[in-house]
Amino acid sequence: MKSVFITGATSGIGLEITKMCIKKGYVVYATGRNESALKTLRNMGVHVLQADLRQIEDIDRVVAWLPDIDVAILNAGLGIFANSFELTDTEIDTMFEINVRAPIYLTNRLVPRMQERQNGHFIYVSSQAGKVATRKASVYASTKHALMGYLNGVRLELAPYNIKVTGVYPGPIDTPFLEKADASNVYRESVKTFLTQPTKVAAGVMRAIDKPVREINVPGIMNITAKLYALAPTLVETVGRGFFNKK
Repeated sequence: MKSVFITGATSGIGLEITKMCIKKGYVVYATGRNESALKTLRNMGVHVLQADLRQIEDIDRVVAWLPDIDVAILNAGLGIFANSFELTDTEIDTMFEINVRAPIYLTNRLVPRMQERQNGHFIYVSSQAGKVATRKASVYASTKHALMGYLNGVRLELAPYNIKVTGVYPGPIDTPFLEKADASNVYRESVKTFLTQPTKVAAGVMRAIDKPVREINVPGIMNITAKLYALAPTLVETVGRGFFNKK
């Protein structure tokens, strides 16, 4: 029976993954900051621990609490959608702490036990924003681009120990994340045509648990756009001017 650790398990993609893992019969360990949501997960049979991954002492506390695990799904993330020059230093720091520093610190602390067993699997939930940045998401995109660079590199570092690494790159997801990132709801309106249900992303993650893959792109067409952007960024920005220049 697989043991799975999930961060950001109390809402959105993380919540859907947690529910699917329980249904599958996995032993699930989950963290989040919402105490009432964690209580609900506990009642479902999930082992839970409240933690703020911005705090290094909480990261250490989580790792000390965890037993040996087979799969670590590092899903916790934060977005604040505004022009870079409109963001406070604290907002910028917080995005980097949660989106970049926390998954790296957790990985470094979880790897030794996986190395001993010569087995393990890290699944990092990044974003298509890490491949194609847009206006009012420059800092958020930079955190996801950093995470993509990290997971692509650490994949090579962990391969000799039979530890797998999967990157998950969803496009805009229909979750409360959007309201938290942009209270004006302008972003949701601008991307409503492209919104994907969190269950679809979670289903892709579940398939990767059973059969590890390098990447999951949801929806698949977003990856085509990302590849085209890498080849002809000016063309993509010109054609998609309305999206790139959303108010």
